[in-house]
Amino acid sequence: MFSSRTNWSLTPNRLAIHLEERRRQGLSLLDLTESNPTRCGFDYDRDAILDALREPRSLAYEPEPRGLAPARAAVAAYYAERGAQVGLHQLFLTTSTSEAYSYLFRLLADPGDAILAPRPSYPLFDFLTGLNDVELIHYPLVPPLPAINDRPGKPGAPGEEGWRIDLEAIERTLGERSRRVRAILAVHPNNPTGSFVRPAELDFLLDLCGRHELALITDEVFADYTFAARVPPAASHAGAARALTFTLSGLSKVSALPQMKLAWLVANGPPDRLAPALARLEVIADTYLSLSAPLQHALPGLLALRKQVQPQILARLRQNLAWLDRSLVAEPRINRLPSDGGWYAILAVPAARTDEDWAVELLTRDGVMVHPGHFYDFESEGHLVVSLLPAPGVFQDGVERIVRMVNREW
Repeated sequence: MFSSRTNWSLTPNRLAIHLEERRRQGLSLLDLTESNPTRCGFDYDRDAILDALREPRSLAYEPEPRGLAPARAAVAAYYAERGAQVGLHQLFLTTSTSEAYSYLFRLLADPGDAILAPRPSYPLFDFLTGLNDVELIHYPLVPPLPAINDRPGKPGAPGEEGWRIDLEAIERTLGERSRRVRAILAVHPNNPTGSFVRPAELDFLLDLCGRHELALITDEVFADYTFAARVPPAASHAGAARALTFTLSGLSKVSALPQMKLAWLVANGPPDRLAPALARLEVIADTYLSLSAPLQHALPGLLALRKQVQPQILARLRQNLAWLDRSLVAEPRINRLPSDGGWYAILAVPAARTDEDWAVELLTRDGVMVHPGHFYDFESEGHLVVSLLPAPGVFQDGVERIVRMVNREW
């Protein structure tokens, strides 16, 4: 009776079962998977947020497929600060980046066509491609060298030794494909590896997309969050015009307001490809008209709030990351993998047991919640992913318990 595109396994995994049981018993929990900034103790300007939603013009309905012009102008100004000049006609407002992805998959791909996406990365792409009848083909992100288990007690450092895109694997996939690939998806920086697309990688991808008539889709939701204190946010791909490109972001991360459900996509590219893309996107957006008027009118004010909350989050990320590195210097069994930005860190632990076994043991015996590596589709065992958002006391207590458990069990 149900569509095959929703034929997911709905059976909870072991970690979910133990987490629910722990909560049912009212036991304490140190959640090192926390990704909701509104629960992490940051100081939001509550009056400014509420005032932004009190716009009298919200009482009138003015449908605009791309989004109201003042709202799009605020997004264009955000990109101008990041060095990318974006015209209002290139911008489409959506309720989420998930919706923006759906717009793009519908625009670019017929049922059975394929999208290339990185591995490891966030599992959302599996669901979004499946719901849009598109095949997902992974291309690898090459982990740092030398191998993580050969680097005892050496916390990862940002830079050239970090993760990189396997560009040759992408080119091989395009040459060997049995189904039509329509786009390459890049995440800048990737979640959870924290690796930005390097300039040389971007050049390669743009050339590849131009030669194969593909689109480049770049997810930049974490782009404002770099770990190095003196390094500015990475250059946006929104200004790239050598191939048809689509750049996604939104308030969820930029202003740390996931509850506001407002995102956007920026289209760019050669005029002969950009013009029909914009025309077709407008029809798709006009079909849904999903974004509410109050949020569109509030967008300029809510986007401006990023300058108040981002410094707090950056300070928290850098503080927790620095403490993590210091705590692992003398630990031969745990390393942090190199990372340049985002909200997460990857811990390399002994691979003698599965990541899920590590996570379940941490939860049931030590009351610490972490993501096992398979949640992000790591191809090998030995990876635990932790959020850097929790308050320092919670984060430090959780990491200390992880270290004690690894030393106890190994």
